[in-house]
Amino acid sequence: MKLNELSDNSGASKNRMRVGRGIGSGKGKTCGRGVKGQKARTGVAVKGFEGGQMPLHRRLPKRGFHNPFPTDYNEVNLGRIQQAVEAGKLDLAAPVTVEALIAAGVVAKARDGVKILGNGKLEAKLAFEVAAASKGAVAAIEAAGGTVKLLSGAVEEPSA
Repeated sequence: MKLNELSDNSGASKNRMRVGRGIGSGKGKTCGRGVKGQKARTGVAVKGFEGGQMPLHRRLPKRGFHNPFPTDYNEVNLGRIQQAVEAGKLDLAAPVTVEALIAAGVVAKARDGVKILGNGKLEAKLAFEVAAASKGAVAAIEAAGGTVKLLSGAVEEPSA
């Protein structure tokens, strides 16, 4: 086989549509753009324009609030931490911090810290040093004999 004998499989590539080459081509004269007017020209973007009527996105009232600086926690359940303890990836003597959870493979990266949620059962006595924790998680940790030290704020309600 020679280089000049190489070709695509049949149907693998289509020829581009040549517009404006006569009415017999099927895409002649207006080239599939309809007739005259703004939209027949190139470089036109009239999204949301309603012919001078006030557009829908301007008639409706503004709603809500977008926080440009949200806190993005790694949410970790107690059951996942218990799995790491049983697998021998978390040290019972050392405090459970973001760095310890990353080393254990429980979370991938630090983000804005770790929030402990109360789903699952914790049997190990652990000392947590985390950014946030739900009330149920704090109660379960203290019931197992552990402690929770919050690095940033108060105990929060569990998120939905």
